[in-house]
Amino acid sequence: MAEHEITLMKGNEAIAHAAIRCGADAFFGYPITPQSEIIETLSLLKPWETTGMVVLQAESEVASINMVYGGAGAGKRVFTTSSSPGVALMQEGISYMAGAELPGVFVNVQRGGPGLGTIQPSQSDYFQATRGGGNGDYNVIVLAPNSVQEMADFVDLAFELAFKYRNPAMILSDGVIGQMMEKVVLPPQKPRRTEEEVLKECPWATFGRKGERTPNIITSLELKPEVMEVRNLHLQKKYKKIRETEVRYETMQCEDAEYIIVSFGSAARIGEKAIEQAREEGIKVGLFRPITLWPFPSKEIVEVAKNTKGILVSEINAGQMVQDVRLAINGALPVEHFGRLGGIVPEPEEIIGALKEKLMK
Repeated sequence: MAEHEITLMKGNEAIAHAAIRCGADAFFGYPITPQSEIIETLSLLKPWETTGMVVLQAESEVASINMVYGGAGAGKRVFTTSSSPGVALMQEGISYMAGAELPGVFVNVQRGGPGLGTIQPSQSDYFQATRGGGNGDYNVIVLAPNSVQEMADFVDLAFELAFKYRNPAMILSDGVIGQMMEKVVLPPQKPRRTEEEVLKECPWATFGRKGERTPNIITSLELKPEVMEVRNLHLQKKYKKIRETEVRYETMQCEDAEYIIVSFGSAARIGEKAIEQAREEGIKVGLFRPITLWPFPSKEIVEVAKNTKGILVSEINAGQMVQDVRLAINGALPVEHFGRLGGIVPEPEEIIGALKEKLMK
């Protein structure tokens, strides 16, 4: 495929193409609906013959996350992909990587739960992604694409942020974005980093002792509580810096809005149509779309909504991001929630109906 060529593909396929083009060293994963096209596309593209990228189907999600841990520990650009139940199995490894300050990229193409649930789309892993789904006090950088183009764009961005802060980064998608087909412009092909470049970028990595340096030790274990507290305080300082510098969001028609719809991912796509239809009815509505779910754009929501009458948070879940919006608004405005469950994707008319019922009565 030629550089900058516009092509039609699924969101899952875009993840695979973009990973190869951004110079990923390895993929370790396990198939699960609705994201199996990622590993299938990687297998069809055979990047080990072109860029040298490793593609390996592990025996389980637990195995794949631990392979990512090992590759990241060597300073490599490694990633895995899964869907909700599979990502749940990976949480111990993700916590270990956060504690050991290892960069890695994870893609969650969400499906409905709890349990095995359904193979249909959902956004019910928001808490898991943004609260640190494993044990301990930690955060994962979370990017929420709402298009096939962003699925492609966010792969390189996720690697950039993961290595910048030595922290796991997640692309939190869902079955709508993973399975839908749209036009996409893929990034130009980057070469994989040389060993010298890895040495320079990742002096902390365990890639074999070079010269006279002391051995690098990567672990999340510390038996002395006073030392572990210092490590945790270091992590909290890093998270504070991420919150101050890496917030991303998008607004639409908020300048004159009397009401704001807050949505992320595929729900924001539906929200766009909802505000279009609402304005045709004379209702002045705007859309606020968080792109980083962690760090969450709390201050930005407050600024955008300060002259409005209320906020409707529309999600494909029972009400998760709405808690972050309410924390940000702190009672200054009414904040209501609308969502569908079980893999049912809401219609724009339902969102408008909820807006009228909950905020305009």
